[in-house]
Amino acid sequence: MTEARRVRAVEEFEDGVSNAQIARAVGVCAESVRRWRRVWEQGGASALRRRAATGRPPKLDDTQVEMVRAALEQGAQADGFEADLWTLERVGAVVTRTTGVVLSRASVWRLLTGRLGWSLQRPERRAVERDESEIARWIAHEWPRIKKGP
Repeated sequence: MTEARRVRAVEEFEDGVSNAQIARAVGVCAESVRRWRRVWEQGGASALRRRAATGRPPKLDDTQVEMVRAALEQGAQADGFEADLWTLERVGAVVTRTTGVVLSRASVWRLLTGRLGWSLQRPERRAVERDESEIARWIAHEWPRIKKGP
């Protein structure tokens, strides 16, 4: 999306459109357009193209991430854990078991939220013995009898 805006801005630069008009047209602030124009004037349209990510490459390639996804989707109990609940430590153990790569807790979190698209889910704290129909009956019959006032 951002690259598409910059490409559109380049077309407008070449047509002599003002920075303010370009900013309104592509939906960014005028300062961004001024910055893009400076880069475009110095390096041309290719200077505004998206670049490959810098920094250390990920420890897991796409195939390994899909192996981990498949293992996680089977559930924690399928991997030998007592409760069907994923924690960072458990996911890290699964990653190590399936790929042979050891990840830190922070890297496991980035794997889950970034590459797998998972989010934090907390289990509901409810008694196993909870009887929803009995609760509904109590609210409908007993509560009005006990409640005082309007």
